[in-house]
Amino acid sequence: MNLLFIVAGLMAVAGILGVILAKQPVHQVIATVFSFVGLAALYLSLQSEFLAVIQLIVYGGAVMILFLFVIALLSARKDPVEKDAGKLTRSAIAGFSVGGALLVMLGIVGLFGAEGGKGWTQVPGQFGTVREFGYQLLTTYVFPFEVIAFILMVAVIGVMILVGRQKA
Repeated sequence: MNLLFIVAGLMAVAGILGVILAKQPVHQVIATVFSFVGLAALYLSLQSEFLAVIQLIVYGGAVMILFLFVIALLSARKDPVEKDAGKLTRSAIAGFSVGGALLVMLGIVGLFGAEGGKGWTQVPGQFGTVREFGYQLLTTYVFPFEVIAFILMVAVIGVMILVGRQKA
C-alpha cells in the first residue's frame, strides 16, 4: 500500500461518516461528493484512470446533481425530516449492526483472503481499463446494470409522485 491509497481510503471513509452523521441533506450530499473524490483517488492509486474519471463525472457530477434536485423537491414541503432525532431507533440499531458485521467481514477477508489465502490479492493487470470495464459491464454485469437503472428510474418517478401530491 502506498501513501495515496491510505489517504484516499481515509477520504472515502470520512466522506461516508459525514453522510451518516450530517443532519442536513445538502451536507450529506457534499460529504458524498467528498467520498466519491476519495474513491476516484483510490482508482488512480490502482492505475485505473478511466474508472477515476468516470467516478468523478458520473457519480460526483451527474448523480449528485440528481440527488440535489430530489432534495430540493422534497424540502419544498415543510414537514420535518426526522421526528425521532437523537433517539436510537430500531432501524438505526439494525443499520449499525449490519455495518459492524460488514466491517468484521471486510477485516477477515483483508487479513486472511477470500479463499483462505493470505492478505489482499494483487489487482489484475487489466483492472480499470476501458476495454475490460466495457466488456465486464456489457457481458458479465449487464443484468444487474439494467436492474439498477430501472430501480433508479422508479425511485425518481416515486419522488416526483410524492412531491406532486397535494394536501386535501
